[in-house]
Amino acid sequence: MTGITFAQPLVLWLLLLVPAMVAFYVLRQQKTTASLQVPGLKPFSKAGTTFRNYLRYILFALRVATVGLLIVVLARPQKTDRFQDVTTEGIDIILALDISGSMLARDFKPDRLVASKNVATEFISGRSFDRIGLVVFSGESFTQCPLTTDHAVLVNLLREIESGMIEDGTAIGNGLATAVNRIKDSEAKSKVIILLTDGVNNRGEIAPATAADIAKTYGVRVYTIGVGTQGTAPYPVQTPFGIQYQNVPVEIDEAILKDVAAKTGGKYFRATDNNKLAQVYAEIDKLEKSKIDVRQFTRKEEKFMVAAIIAFVLLAMEILLRNTIYKNIT
Repeated sequence: MTGITFAQPLVLWLLLLVPAMVAFYVLRQQKTTASLQVPGLKPFSKAGTTFRNYLRYILFALRVATVGLLIVVLARPQKTDRFQDVTTEGIDIILALDISGSMLARDFKPDRLVASKNVATEFISGRSFDRIGLVVFSGESFTQCPLTTDHAVLVNLLREIESGMIEDGTAIGNGLATAVNRIKDSEAKSKVIILLTDGVNNRGEIAPATAADIAKTYGVRVYTIGVGTQGTAPYPVQTPFGIQYQNVPVEIDEAILKDVAAKTGGKYFRATDNNKLAQVYAEIDKLEKSKIDVRQFTRKEEKFMVAAIIAFVLLAMEILLRNTIYKNIT
């Protein structure tokens, strides 16, 4: 970061003298009276006002400019250069997001999937120094975005996610296994998966417990999030009369999600509304904060010399003019 600062900024208050000087000069000119009294002005009718008379104001202008520049010099303007040497302990994070049909339930606003995407976007924006990837799953699973520091691309891919992109169902084990496969070869000191689902594992070839064992083997910590209110939630159903909402039971296999988190050294969270979901991500953000060491170097270079030289030149010009061309003008 580069800019001009002042070592003595309070001195700049003296610049208020400049408008005071101007006001005093104007008042003095208005009250000036002639020292020569004559019976009439007829002898001076052809004298006129010369350009030299108008230029007499330049003396005052030079003095005002000199005073202003000297005040700036006393404030000591400086050019400040700051350099930051930032070292980070990188954390690699994979977001594993359930996009099954049940994620369209309206116990979250506007629905579970959109709410999850919005909160995840906020989470990503706060992890500037981490690589983050995205895996989605329902009946199957696939990688939507590999680990990247280009968070703008990641957020765009996250926004494109919709329920129905792949076969419906809830393959929690497959989703977790795909996420582990994406992060297992990472050289980061901390490897994390955040798995979000609203259902019970009912599809896929890999059991959630098996995927958790694989994650533990590779030193991957898994945070699991169950999203859904307690009891029932309104779910959109296609009928001959259009989309209608029916209350369906909320079933989340919390035992499995708790087991997965416990095996890998993570933690299980239950989010029952938008605010609780935001709080969950905020807690995970605190638990997995990057370690950043910042060393700042500051270099200051005095910049008053230019103003001092200009002030000296203007002062010299005033003295020269006052003692030559304007010597007899008061």
